[in-house]
Amino acid sequence: MTDTAPQDRIVILMPVYDDWASASVLVARLHAALRESTVPIEYLLVDDGSSEAPPKRIPIEGTSPPSVQVLRLRRNLGHQRAIAIGLTWVHTQFSCRGVLVMDADGEDTPEGAVKLLERFQREEGKKTIFAARARRTEGIVFRCFYVFYRILSWLLTGRNVRVGNFSVIPREHLSRLVGVSELWSHYAASVFKARLPNESLPLDRGHRIAGASKMNLLSLITHGLSASAVFSEVMALRLLVATFLLAIAALLGVGVVFALRFLTNLAVPGLATLATGILMVIFFQAFSIAMVFVFLTLQGRSAMGFLPIRDYAYFVDRVDRIEIDG
Repeated sequence: MTDTAPQDRIVILMPVYDDWASASVLVARLHAALRESTVPIEYLLVDDGSSEAPPKRIPIEGTSPPSVQVLRLRRNLGHQRAIAIGLTWVHTQFSCRGVLVMDADGEDTPEGAVKLLERFQREEGKKTIFAARARRTEGIVFRCFYVFYRILSWLLTGRNVRVGNFSVIPREHLSRLVGVSELWSHYAASVFKARLPNESLPLDRGHRIAGASKMNLLSLITHGLSASAVFSEVMALRLLVATFLLAIAALLGVGVVFALRFLTNLAVPGLATLATGILMVIFFQAFSIAMVFVFLTLQGRSAMGFLPIRDYAYFVDRVDRIEIDG
């Protein structure tokens, strides 16, 4: 790699939880794939409270060994929050042009990283570039639930989810993102919430390097709820409209029942009373739910949550460096 100013380098950020075997192999593969890059690359592995210690050395062939640091967190926070801490750490501690965020298990491939960085360079580092999943490698059941999650997310938030963590974000965007409290819940969704310029690049998902995937149905539901929570105000507004429409429909139903009862000969004895009772229960329940959505939304707007730039340091333990064996 050529000598370049620190502000031109790219930091590759990977959250790791007890998956050091995959992370070590992936760093070596990335170094080989990016060997011809004219931009310096540094690695920051965010240790998300792993029970296993990170390796002291990583074998990497060739010259110009990369810098690999491990940001040790005080406790396990989960994938998205580890990314939030890592991004904020980069913002405060590194001079760089951008950050490449990717998983450490190998499903985000070195070839995909090269393509993302090439698109990032073509856009002159002015847009966040996300990998859109063109093909997934999970089982049929997982993929079916993933499609259901995307449909539900579109209904609740109006957004079609096609991207994940795998992305390159410019430093200029990073300085804005660390002031977005929703980053604590979901990285990709917070980029959209902050309305940062972005593009997506279709990329196939790779296969794990070692071990079994930790993503299961429960993890997918948790991940989906975290992403949707970023747009909680939009969700609350849509649900509020839906419940008000349901309440109006119940009142109209009561009107139809009364019209049938007193203006026609079609009424069945006792049916009008039963139908009116049921419709009024639906009306009051829908109205009550609508009021709950209103108060929750107002409370959420007034509450001050986790602010990455202010609160990240509470979770940082120390930074270690991994030696490279050439």
